[in-house]
Amino acid sequence: MTTFGHATERQRLSELASYGIMDTAPEANFDRITELAAMIAGTPIALISLVDEKRQWFKAKVGIDICETRRSVAFCEHTIMQQAPLQVSDARQHPLFKDNPLVVDEPFIRFYYGVPLRTSRGYNLGSLCVIDRTSHQLSTKQKTCLNHLAELTVLMLEDRRALLQIGDRRRAL
Repeated sequence: MTTFGHATERQRLSELASYGIMDTAPEANFDRITELAAMIAGTPIALISLVDEKRQWFKAKVGIDICETRRSVAFCEHTIMQQAPLQVSDARQHPLFKDNPLVVDEPFIRFYYGVPLRTSRGYNLGSLCVIDRTSHQLSTKQKTCLNHLAELTVLMLEDRRALLQIGDRRRAL
């Protein structure tokens, strides 16, 4: 499924692959971001999710045991298609999500706030999101904090990619 123009989605996926992050082991710094996000939002679930061609994969997670979902049911699928954060106050009432299996079954998503993880090249790789099983709203201060955490997450991803590239260059010498 492509959400952008074919060429742009292909480029986005190439950008995601360049980070070498998919299916990697948990990393404490990313875990801390999700822990902080859940505390800031007062939600039981927080995720750093990355979207490849067919799935949404969680680099870091709090409050949920699964490691990925199909892209077709991912709230993050909609988050990466826009510049601004996506907020869904009550997924049961939202026309895009009311029949979503993640709403009608476990984990029974009601509230979702996702900030796109936008790279310096302008590609949304995924999102930093917070999720609750009850509907509610975030304050302006909470949203600002989550937006800052998403920016830090992208900086961490870019630093990680730079270190991988340095290692590749050293091995090539």
